[in-house]
Amino acid sequence: MELLCLEMDTIIRALPDPNLLCDDRVLQSLLTIEERFLPQCSYFKCVQKDIQPFMRRMVATWMLEVCEEQKCEEEVFPLAMNYLDRFLAVVPTRKCNLQLLGAVCMFLASKLKETRPLTAEKLCIYTDNSIRPQELLEWELVVLGKLKWNLAAVTPNDFIEHIMRKLPLPEDKLDLIRKHVQTFIALCATDFTFAMYPPSMIATGSVAAAICGLQLNSTNRSLWGDNLTELLAKITNTEVDVLKECQEQIERVLMNNLREGRRQQQKQQEQGGTRSKALDDQDQSSTPTDVQDINL
Repeated sequence: MELLCLEMDTIIRALPDPNLLCDDRVLQSLLTIEERFLPQCSYFKCVQKDIQPFMRRMVATWMLEVCEEQKCEEEVFPLAMNYLDRFLAVVPTRKCNLQLLGAVCMFLASKLKETRPLTAEKLCIYTDNSIRPQELLEWELVVLGKLKWNLAAVTPNDFIEHIMRKLPLPEDKLDLIRKHVQTFIALCATDFTFAMYPPSMIATGSVAAAICGLQLNSTNRSLWGDNLTELLAKITNTEVDVLKECQEQIERVLMNNLREGRRQQQKQQEQGGTRSKALDDQDQSSTPTDVQDINL
């Protein structure tokens, strides 16, 4: 009985499959099908009348906070945002239903990626009970229908391991690099600018930004500037100039988030009459990718 209890408390995760990671055909298949799972259009221009880009950002930030608090798998949030964007690209939606849609997308993504998915009741609690479980379940069928039950979407997270294993990265830094890359990908998912970008491009740009931010390019010549960009572009069949622009956009988004975070901290500290050491440390940062510990 004691053993059973311990097993129930253990988070069950599958181990990486070397047969999938070491076979280049898997990467090529991902690159071939990834554009099938992009939104059909830039929906704020031609589909949505009641929803504005800042509303998407607000619900995306809320979804990310829920996923982080529930310690969801890293793939859950980007996949949920993929569902949300694909749904909004085909169905005009009222802004009062946007949070409900976000909850449904997390519900579906967690079912696909988690061994213990989020429950409808728990998600309703995160909305301050503004929606009911039955309402969420009804919308689940609507979203599934509009997505044509095609839920196994390709996301940037699917490319991380395939890219990293082809780079001469130090073994002791792999976990840290992976954490930063996942953070950049989540950041991109909250910004509509990247909604129409192929997942492979976001993943490649995030890897480049993470390596530059951690200053790993000082340990190996192949990770220096243009050498790294050309190597990454070759891995995912991306044009070098396009990849550079994607990386720069990721860095700009990170810079804006850091500035906004500093403004909020400063406002809180002015109200309290104190200034924390954390803010001083952040102010010393001169570029968006020299942040060693990212927590968004």
